[in-house]
Amino acid sequence: MQDTYIHRLKQRDERVISDLYDAYSGALYGVVVRIVQMPELAEQVLQDTFVKIWRNSDNYDAGKGRLFTWMLNIARNTAIDATRTRHFQDRSKTESPDKLVYQPGGENINPDHVGLHELVQKLDDKYSSLIDLVYFKGYTQEEAAEATGVPLGTIKTRLRFAMQELRRSFGPAIVAGFLALLH
Repeated sequence: MQDTYIHRLKQRDERVISDLYDAYSGALYGVVVRIVQMPELAEQVLQDTFVKIWRNSDNYDAGKGRLFTWMLNIARNTAIDATRTRHFQDRSKTESPDKLVYQPGGENINPDHVGLHELVQKLDDKYSSLIDLVYFKGYTQEEAAEATGVPLGTIKTRLRFAMQELRRSFGPAIVAGFLALLH
């Protein structure tokens, strides 16, 4: 199926975006909402992501990775860009603390985050601080290296070790969300 999507993208078949949206929007939205933490902004970022996928479809190289991974990177980068805007930063400063608390029927809590931050804090600081930057704050590995002054190779090694420790302590299911963002 992926090959069909790729072929249709390369042929500029306009209907492929609708099919890609149906197939991947849920997964991409999950990544975006983790980063922007505002459902209404996440919806806009998701739309922007699919526009970028369409406009940049000629840049997709199957030799470098799967179509989903390429789309995931576009979604993630678009979400990170959205968090860097002045409007986002001003809004997040004035956001009500009630948004951080579970409300029955609300969309403000991500089940993946329930207790996850506390589990990560049990790791050595050099690992937990990287997980915090990359997973909870949406930094890329390169940005984390720049922010901490630690070489990129060391960042990757530490993140890999942290994932192994979390997997050992809490099982593979707890690590799945991390791995989706780190690769």
